[in-house]
Amino acid sequence: MQAYKGFDIGTDKIPPEKQEGIPHHLLDFLDPSEQFTAAEFSKKAAAAIEDIRKRKKLPIIAGGTGLYLKALTEGLFPEKKRDLQARKRLRAAIEKKGLEPLWNKLMQIDPEYARKIGRNDRIRIIRALEVFEATGKPLTRHFPATKPYISDFNKIQIGLKLEREELYRKIEERIDAMFERGIVEEVRRLLESGVDEKAAGFRALGYNQVMRYLQREIDLEEAVRATKKATRHYAKRQITWFKKINDIEWFDPHDLSAITEYVAEKLE
Repeated sequence: MQAYKGFDIGTDKIPPEKQEGIPHHLLDFLDPSEQFTAAEFSKKAAAAIEDIRKRKKLPIIAGGTGLYLKALTEGLFPEKKRDLQARKRLRAAIEKKGLEPLWNKLMQIDPEYARKIGRNDRIRIIRALEVFEATGKPLTRHFPATKPYISDFNKIQIGLKLEREELYRKIEERIDAMFERGIVEEVRRLLESGVDEKAAGFRALGYNQVMRYLQREIDLEEAVRATKKATRHYAKRQITWFKKINDIEWFDPHDLSAITEYVAEKLE
């Protein structure tokens, strides 16, 4: 979500003056009307990595979106021709009956993928069902044929792990700060500038809840509370996702010396 122009406060996008002279890639370059897929991210990230390597620098991939990291390092299955009619029909079904019936259908077809993405991921539910209709195979059966966007790398994977109580405290502090910094005003400005209310960025944590507040579905207090709850749930899903990856070395984020020693050892 940090790729989208104008979506700054809710994504906690690092401003240029705080980047300490370190080039940051794939930030603030995408029009909010565009859809940014894991495949598109991977292609752009791979190009940035190659550029960094040519300058004899060390590429560092930072973030917490497991699916996008997996797409970059392990690949995605080769794209099939998109079935626009199937997509149109699936979207119409959502408009008529909501997302739940389609997620239930995906659970029957491909329960592994359905559980991984969750029942509210509209784009990926549609895409998974579209692929099934086009190929007759669930998405997870395509994955073994995938090719990584980057290969022949010595990957050093580091996870930062907080105790649950501290994690939730930091989440609450971050959300409070987000609203204090003016996320409501940011959303208003985006809408007034012509960004469609259905733009991908508005599905992000915080923005979704602010949109509901501006549409008078909930009050501001509930928007803050709902954002905190959704963020806690997202953090739990992140933890579950990354626990399944075997070659991540976990550290207390306060223990900088242990992290730097580990990296230095791996780089030798």
